[in-house]
Amino acid sequence: MVKAGLAMAAVVGLVACGGEHKTAAGTAPVPVAARLATVRALDVEQGVELVGTVEAAQSAAVSSRVMATVTAVPVRQGDAVRAGQVLVEIDPETARGQEAQARGALAQAQAALALAERNHERYPALAAAGAAAELELDMARMQHEQAKGAVEQAQGALSAAASVARESRVVAPFAGRVSARLVEVGDLAAPGRPLVMVESAQGRRLVLAVPESTAAAARLAVGSELPVSFDALPDLGTVPGKVVEMSPGADPMSHTYVAKVDVAAVVVASGAAGRARVAVGTRRAITVPAQALLRTGGTTMVVVRDEEGKARSRVVAIGGPSGEGEVEVLSGLTGGETVLLGLAVAPPDGAPVEEAQP
Repeated sequence: MVKAGLAMAAVVGLVACGGEHKTAAGTAPVPVAARLATVRALDVEQGVELVGTVEAAQSAAVSSRVMATVTAVPVRQGDAVRAGQVLVEIDPETARGQEAQARGALAQAQAALALAERNHERYPALAAAGAAAELELDMARMQHEQAKGAVEQAQGALSAAASVARESRVVAPFAGRVSARLVEVGDLAAPGRPLVMVESAQGRRLVLAVPESTAAAARLAVGSELPVSFDALPDLGTVPGKVVEMSPGADPMSHTYVAKVDVAAVVVASGAAGRARVAVGTRRAITVPAQALLRTGGTTMVVVRDEEGKARSRVVAIGGPSGEGEVEVLSGLTGGETVLLGLAVAPPDGAPVEEAQP
């Protein structure tokens, strides 16, 4: 009798469990209330980022034609200078000696010309009286022309020597700043040797290297406008720039064009790194609000409401930000779908979706 009672109890228990399971399976899913948004498909600008270096609008390596000892360098690197301000003083004695030699040569040439002019005036009369041969008359004319040429040559030499003598005081060609001081007192200045580097304080250009293999090379031309940013000024954002110079051909070694972009409105140190973006066309992009993304276990998902109004989870691959509060979707969506926003976890697949009231 005990065994029969236990068997009956087991059967009743199994029946009870089976009835409970059927009831749970037949329970309707709980509706999901959420804000909704439509997946957008739009054309976005496609561009190429170019990296370059800032340089001054004007720069000069100041030198002198005088070969002599440097006697003074009254400026230092970073000093502001005005146009005509003395940068380097060179011992003027050598230049003055050359100028004095040129003056002496001019005086000799002028004296020879005076004698040649008197002979030129005298010989025609002597030739007319038969006191001078035709050859002597021709010689007098030739000597007169030679003397005039010697005077002109001596005057040119004197002008050149005086010009060199003036360069014993090397001055700034324009207002700006000293970017480099290349000599010290006692150094030997020589023709063509840079003494001081000067750059303008106002006006900056971003020098870009444009690879010939990119679409940007065909898009850039003088007058093109580009958005420019600087690594040293992250808070500045982008500023407008305009291409003012463009090399006609690519460098045979680097296979790049050189473009100079005027960014005169920005005060940034020369040598700083800058970036410019060149638009090269458009492409199709799929975007969703960032609030639609669910991240779990290293996977990114969105929840879509299908045509029957039910929740369906989809795994997506995302790219970078695209516009205000939106993210580009690389795969998983095609555009036009309705997605749920602000979910903490994904709802059961197939759960009814109700739009939450604002």
